[in-house]
Amino acid sequence: MASSANNSSVGKWEVVRKGKKQGSAAKSQPDKKSRSSARKALSESNLARIDTYPAVKMSETIFESFEKIGKKQNKEQVPPPAETQQKKPNAGKQNKKSPPNSSSKQSHYKTLEEALKAIDVVELKQQLERSQALFPENPSVWVKDLAGYLNSKLIAPDTDPTLSSYAHDYPYCLAGKELCNIIKNILGKCTDTLQDFFDHCIFTMLRELDKPAGEPLHGYRICIQALMMNKPKIATFNLSEHLELLRSHQNRPAKCLSIMWALGQAGFYDLSQGIRVWLGIMLPVLGMKTLSAYAIAYLERLLTLHANLTKGFGVMGPKEFFPLLDFAYMPKNALSPSLQEQLRRLYPRLKVLAFGAKPESTLHTYFPSFLSRATPNCPDAMKRELLNSLTECLTVDAQSLGVWRQLYTKHLTQSSLLLNHLLNSWSTLLPKLRNNLQETIQSFRVTNEEITATAKSEDIQDCNAVCNSLQRKIRCQGFPWSRLLMALLVFAAGFIAHDVRSHDTFAQSTTALNLERIGVTAVSQQAWKKVSYYSQQGTSWLTENMPYYYSLAVEALGPLLEMGVEKLKVAAVFIAQKSSTIILWVQENTPLLIEWINANTPESVFTFLEFVKELLMFMHHNYVLPTLQYFITAMQHGWQSLQESCNGEVSLHCMQNHVVALTNSTWIYLQDTTTALRSWAQEWLSRA
Repeated sequence: MASSANNSSVGKWEVVRKGKKQGSAAKSQPDKKSRSSARKALSESNLARIDTYPAVKMSETIFESFEKIGKKQNKEQVPPPAETQQKKPNAGKQNKKSPPNSSSKQSHYKTLEEALKAIDVVELKQQLERSQALFPENPSVWVKDLAGYLNSKLIAPDTDPTLSSYAHDYPYCLAGKELCNIIKNILGKCTDTLQDFFDHCIFTMLRELDKPAGEPLHGYRICIQALMMNKPKIATFNLSEHLELLRSHQNRPAKCLSIMWALGQAGFYDLSQGIRVWLGIMLPVLGMKTLSAYAIAYLERLLTLHANLTKGFGVMGPKEFFPLLDFAYMPKNALSPSLQEQLRRLYPRLKVLAFGAKPESTLHTYFPSFLSRATPNCPDAMKRELLNSLTECLTVDAQSLGVWRQLYTKHLTQSSLLLNHLLNSWSTLLPKLRNNLQETIQSFRVTNEEITATAKSEDIQDCNAVCNSLQRKIRCQGFPWSRLLMALLVFAAGFIAHDVRSHDTFAQSTTALNLERIGVTAVSQQAWKKVSYYSQQGTSWLTENMPYYYSLAVEALGPLLEMGVEKLKVAAVFIAQKSSTIILWVQENTPLLIEWINANTPESVFTFLEFVKELLMFMHHNYVLPTLQYFITAMQHGWQSLQESCNGEVSLHCMQNHVVALTNSTWIYLQDTTTALRSWAQEWLSRA
């Protein structure tokens, strides 16, 4: 019994323990699930924070939730088709396919301009007010709702991701004034979240491009342009991260071009930011065939839009400039010949940007890279550009001569090439550079003698020969005869003028007396008489014989002249046809010349022109207009006084009387003045 009781108790104990374990397991299972789900959510949130370019779905905005509710209501109101009532097994599949059908019923427009005109501004304001009321402390939701609303309403063709065939501010320029004010107002309220909003627009554009039938991106483009108008520095805040994003999508040209377009909008409103974007984003991908064309086209549009390059100084340095030089002049690089030629046309303006506002203190930093590239084997066009740039460095920045002396022994071949260029262009060099070269050439000669004693090479011999030639040029500079002759002429003219002025007449002057004593006066008078005599004889002969000889010449040379005129006409037509290419070249290069002049004109000139313009406007308003008004008033008063003097009627007899009176008074005044001057002259002569 006891044993059975014990066994039963043990059995009961075991049953109770088993039940407790099951209960505890049942209780702990949801705890484990909740802990695992919590850990999973925490890990996902951490991953979302670490991932710089989140591939997860973006947070749903309030506008998207309202749109889903509307789609659901529309779906409930549409009756099911007849086929779904007959075939019930396919009902689930058709219900799954219904959302795309409902979304495809959105209004499509032929052009973006029509879509922008169809936007209900009142509805947009209501959506934004509702978003601000629901999320008063989350401005990022407001701007996301704005972008989402615009992008969902602007359903128009969107084929070109770069919009290169439109104006630089397209599509924002098509928006109405009221819509632009709404966008500016909402962006002004969200200044702290604009950087995140810019990234949101880019990532959403990339996500739409992943979809086979994604929505057009006009709404996000408009928001990006509105953002860049006021905050262009946002585009350059994370250039390195955007470059990584661009490289991660390098196999998708549409995505890369969209990123480049979005970042490039900053340059149209701030030249310095545009150059930073181009150097940080587009220059690294310049070798990619699918992206190079847009990169160079953007650079050309940027430099054309900003005629004044002074606002872009200080951004580009030697590290960024010389890769552009290699792309522009080195043959067989990653650029096609047409793109290389296009970049070469932009090179002069890039050179101005690189040299900056004070080239006299920065060009010596460019000299080593120019010198190392100037080899005899480089292309002719590049060689000319390098030699001209080296000469400019030596002329503008005197420190370049010291840099050259330090690099001379390591770059003998390049130095020989540069020395020959200086020797050949000696007549065109500025006197400042000629004088500065004397010490440098002497230093090179000493170095050549030291090197020749240890080792002989062809480069040293060439450099030594050119240095000797330049030394002779420096020592044997021609005497300035033209300046001396000009000085003598100016001195003689001043002396004669002073002599004549001091003696009242030329005949009484010392110069005339000396010429007469020497005999020059008599000879000149005799020569003048002979010239006058023979001139009269020739004139009389021409008067008598000219008609006869003219008729003979017309009879003999008339047909030949007509034939010559016809030949000249044919030649003119031929030359015009052959010179069409030259005219076309002039037409193409004239804008480039104008751009070069604008680029090389300092800012002070533009400031002076503005000052002159303001001065002229001030004089026009304060002096010219009042003078004209005074003159008109004086004329009116004079006419009125004339009418009054003529008893109200201006007749010919009255005018004659007035003219006679004016003449008499003028004659009397002249007589009095002449008498006074004569008496004053007599008194002055009597004193002398």
